[in-house]
Amino acid sequence: MKIAVLDINGKDTGRKANLSDDVFAIEPNEHAVYLDVKQYLAHQRQGTHKAKERAEIAGSTRKIKKQKGTGTARAGSIKSPVFRGGGRIFGPRPRDYAQKLNKNLKRLARKSALTLKSKENAILVVEDFDFDTPKTKDFVQVLKAFGLENKKSLIVLGDSNKGVYLSSRNFKGSEVITNSELSTYKILNANSVVLLEGSLEGIESNLNK
Repeated sequence: MKIAVLDINGKDTGRKANLSDDVFAIEPNEHAVYLDVKQYLAHQRQGTHKAKERAEIAGSTRKIKKQKGTGTARAGSIKSPVFRGGGRIFGPRPRDYAQKLNKNLKRLARKSALTLKSKENAILVVEDFDFDTPKTKDFVQVLKAFGLENKKSLIVLGDSNKGVYLSSRNFKGSEVITNSELSTYKILNANSVVLLEGSLEGIESNLNK
């Protein structure tokens, strides 16, 4: 699949980039996409939630009233969950939310996500660029050239680029990553995916192993 290569000003350079059909034009597997996104979101959970249960509450173990003759329900401990300040019944405990998926399924999910973006014409290929001095203003100007200043966008670099990364850090509407950090969730979460020329080879290599 051929796609025009744009320059930093959003103009057509006259060159074409070849996007592999094995990555950008497959039959999307929606279940694989679902599983990969589910795993990504699960991994964002810290799992540090904790509530004290009955045995962990500090308090007297004295029986608070006699068993019979009070006209109310029997009660043995002030730490009972039925009283204010008592323990919580089946409260949350720290746990790991990590899920396992095999590598082939994750590659299929990412290729499916890229294919869906390709069908929506939401993929742009831009020649590699850099900033001499990191400035958010310069980065926003680039996004304006592509009409993305008011949309969520994902910029994919070939290699780590400190100038571009630092320039984008204060702009919440866009995220800059390298091709090795590409994930199904990030692809689908963006309105447009901007691939720098230098990232194409790495993306195709990573997803066609």
